[in-house]
Amino acid sequence: MSTFEDQNYRWRETYFVLFDLKKRPKLETVAKTIQALNNRYELGNLSADDHERIESLTIISPEDYAALDICFTSGEEVREQVAALVADMKKSTGDTGTQISKEELLSYNGRFDVLHFERIAEMSEEEDDEMLDPSALLIVLETLAKLTGGVAVDPQSGTILDNAE
Repeated sequence: MSTFEDQNYRWRETYFVLFDLKKRPKLETVAKTIQALNNRYELGNLSADDHERIESLTIISPEDYAALDICFTSGEEVREQVAALVADMKKSTGDTGTQISKEELLSYNGRFDVLHFERIAEMSEEEDDEMLDPSALLIVLETLAKLTGGVAVDPQSGTILDNAE
């Protein structure tokens, strides 16, 4: 079941991790790595392809009032999106703004969609805005980028997030 179908959560935003398909990790590697980040993360809806590579998974982070759905995508849609991202970067800054070259970005043909959800708590609107902590999202984005040798992207702004080494 997608977190979209869970009435206890509402979708907030979607980020991407772009990478070379050859570096798509196995589901078991991703699950173990994420579980090691925080033993309070609850993993569910784990799905792999015939080669045991990750297709999707859900992470619930109760202390952050957050959930993440991670879904794998590849193909023409990814290539078109990367080309559009590079074109937007050329218009705005003339470069990618990071250590990654345009050529490397254009070579990416795999993507993880990382959908960020907020747990809806029964409290006032003012308190509700203070509950969601984006740390799980940021940590998971960085981890997926490292596992794939790729980059995390905020598609709303077209920004490549710096990955801490």
